[in-house]
Amino acid sequence: MGTLLKIFTIPDLRKKILFTIGILFVFRIGAHITVPGVNYQILNDYFQSTYADAPGLTDYIDLFAGGAFKRLSVFALGIMPYISASIIMQLMMVVVPSLQKLQKEGEFGRKKINQYTRYGTVILCAMQSYGITVYIDAINREIYKNQQIFLVADGGGIGFVLLTILTITTGTILLMWMGEMITEKGIGNGISLLIFAGIIAGAPPAIAQFWTDIQTEQVDMILALILIIVFVVMIGLSILLAEGTRKIPLQYGKRIVGRRLMQASSQSLPIKVNAANVMPIIFASSLMLFPTQLAGYLKGDYKVFAGIIQSYLTPGTVTYIIIYVTLIIFFAYFYTAIQYNPKDIAESLKKNGGFIPGVRPGVQTEETIERILNRITLSGAFFLAFIAIAPDVIIKLWDLQKYRSMAYMFGGTSLLIIVGVALDTLKQIDSQLTMRRYDGFMDKSKKQLKTAKIMK
Repeated sequence: MGTLLKIFTIPDLRKKILFTIGILFVFRIGAHITVPGVNYQILNDYFQSTYADAPGLTDYIDLFAGGAFKRLSVFALGIMPYISASIIMQLMMVVVPSLQKLQKEGEFGRKKINQYTRYGTVILCAMQSYGITVYIDAINREIYKNQQIFLVADGGGIGFVLLTILTITTGTILLMWMGEMITEKGIGNGISLLIFAGIIAGAPPAIAQFWTDIQTEQVDMILALILIIVFVVMIGLSILLAEGTRKIPLQYGKRIVGRRLMQASSQSLPIKVNAANVMPIIFASSLMLFPTQLAGYLKGDYKVFAGIIQSYLTPGTVTYIIIYVTLIIFFAYFYTAIQYNPKDIAESLKKNGGFIPGVRPGVQTEETIERILNRITLSGAFFLAFIAIAPDVIIKLWDLQKYRSMAYMFGGTSLLIIVGVALDTLKQIDSQLTMRRYDGFMDKSKKQLKTAKIMK
């Protein structure tokens, strides 16, 4: 409580936090505003009756959209199209020489790449929004066939299609801008916080449903206790994964300081077990959702093909788990390679007179760092993948189809995102407090004594 009070006594930090909370509040309001022309009550009844007992892809998509997808709100696609565009741009920068050159041009190059990513986001949004209109049109026809009522006003049409594409695309672009505003003027990484807020938003109803089932004895008390223990263990493992670091010992040669020959103190090169943090999870999830979304929007002769794709890529299936784990490992190595370049590290150590004890500077140092980095990344990637697929294993093991939403929310991908984003945001708040504590919380008498010593 003391730390919380201290946070709100610092005007600049208070302003950043309130600004972030305000943006997240707007995000949650937008998630409840349905696209014009759609009857939300009919849509809600359809999803509840269709996916009451069996897991659906819409549940998984809805988890990352913060409940906006099933409501068909203005934020139905969430921030995922921007994530997908970022993935495509990152991969293109590896293979396209002109983009590699642009990447090395500092601030100008970064702005250009961000601009291209935004253009890609608009294109992906338009494509996925059109797919949603096809999906909703199919639901509308099914509901009208069974109940003789329209889900979409006047049965839909070209006007509804254009309005929905414009509305949902604008909503995603607005979310992208809100995320950038949080990063620039708020606290934490804006894009990650929007995903975090969307996942957390579904927690209260899921917990309430689980607690009600425990009270009415629909869930065995021992099973409930086991699930709580598993949840706590998963949190602990997620924190260990986020904070785990391998320190490579370094030694620096002697240096002349003034007229004396001084031995530099021993240091270390920290390499995180999971250097890419939650990005492999977010990127892998986005890539897994994209083809299944597109497949769901196909119709006519392509309906059978779409059904095959969805059956193989539905969360919980063996093929889904294998592809998902492979993508997580790939992106873990991909992002670690971006953050750590063994050649650059070895050259920097050589220039500054540093070396790893027992290893020659130069090529041998580069090989040693690369070998350690590969081993750590592999173990971290497997650990990351294990936590990511844990909910699917738990659901299959205890037959928890009814609580699949809560399992996905409090385990695996969602839990890693929640823990990773929460730790990153807390670290930023702590750094802000530490930075201001030297002059904002220092006793006046100590300040005066320090000033007197400097003047002497």
